[in-house]
Amino acid sequence: MAEALNVGSPVAGRVVAMRDVPDPVFAESIVGPGLAVEPDAETGGRVVAPCAGVVVKLHPHAFVLLAPSGGAEPAGGRGVLVHLGIDTVQLKGEGFTLLVEEGETVVAGQELVVWSPLTVADGGRSPLVPVVALDLGTDGLDELVRPGTVVRAGDPLFRLA
Repeated sequence: MAEALNVGSPVAGRVVAMRDVPDPVFAESIVGPGLAVEPDAETGGRVVAPCAGVVVKLHPHAFVLLAPSGGAEPAGGRGVLVHLGIDTVQLKGEGFTLLVEEGETVVAGQELVVWSPLTVADGGRSPLVPVVALDLGTDGLDELVRPGTVVRAGDPLFRLA
């Protein structure tokens, strides 16, 4: 049995319920359950790994980490998606600086991306950052903070059973 995985906030900001994300794919938890964070204007541009794992997908606006399940094989791990803003794929990478590469193993709290939530908002897009547990039913997610809570990058958001 895999041990519980604590997933932290990738950015500093205010926690938002997933149902309040202005994108139906996230709001209806089609991708998976989780929470979102409204990034702080001053410090929300520093994006850290919400947990330890391997960067299995990396785009300027989003990444997926595969956290180990406790065994030696990462294939049995759990995926966590972090999406920086809504509709930010349209920016084609502009305004995002990647500090890691796909396939790299990272530690929780390691800085992965730098971006400007203010620039995203000024461009008419939502800077909300959904943090999603992939391939998991809602029964396996335990929220550790309530919507409205202000968090720093790395503070716990939820635990995966």
